[in-house]
Amino acid sequence: MSANDANFMLFSSINDCSYVSCYCEENVWKLCEQVKKTHPAELSKCYAVFVSNERRTVPLWRQKAGRGDEKLVIWDYHVFFMHNPSPNRCLVFDMDTTLPFPTYFHKYVTETFRSDYAVTPEHHRFFRVIPAEKYLAEFSSDRRHMRRPDGSWIKPPPSYAPIQTTTNTHSLDDFICMKPGKGPGSVYDLLHFVQQFYKPPDRNITKTQN
Repeated sequence: MSANDANFMLFSSINDCSYVSCYCEENVWKLCEQVKKTHPAELSKCYAVFVSNERRTVPLWRQKAGRGDEKLVIWDYHVFFMHNPSPNRCLVFDMDTTLPFPTYFHKYVTETFRSDYAVTPEHHRFFRVIPAEKYLAEFSSDRRHMRRPDGSWIKPPPSYAPIQTTTNTHSLDDFICMKPGKGPGSVYDLLHFVQQFYKPPDRNITKTQN
């Protein structure tokens, strides 16, 4: 089965993926690692996507940690995985959403981020999109952001060793930062993020002459 097959999926089930609550950046790194091992030809079509803003207050709907019927939560940042195998096919794999795993890009964005008109300007979401291969090579975290001042854990960390590079022990803040020109990948606002990855099929029908 090839990536062009409508039934092709990078991951057979969410239960087969590494997951630790509140460590979304590492969960996505592990998804990238899994693709590199199992479907290396697809890695160039995959991305890690960080969502945040200057105030680090981003509203997301349909999150498992959210409240109410709409499952709304305010995060300082969030990270999800995207597979964009063709111009008209983009899938989002978010291990923290109540939506299916995966969900088509347009449905995910509509349900999760809605519109900038639905939130105040200080809550507008920005997106840092990093190619999966670059993410695997440059991301590192010593998990300091998950420790209290006394050194205890806010949430239990993954059982595996912290993700490190040969040159950096903690680059997480560079990925969360949404200033264009700083940090890896490309930064988009919601509108341009959608325009970049949502390419609806051309529904124009060419009429033939009798």
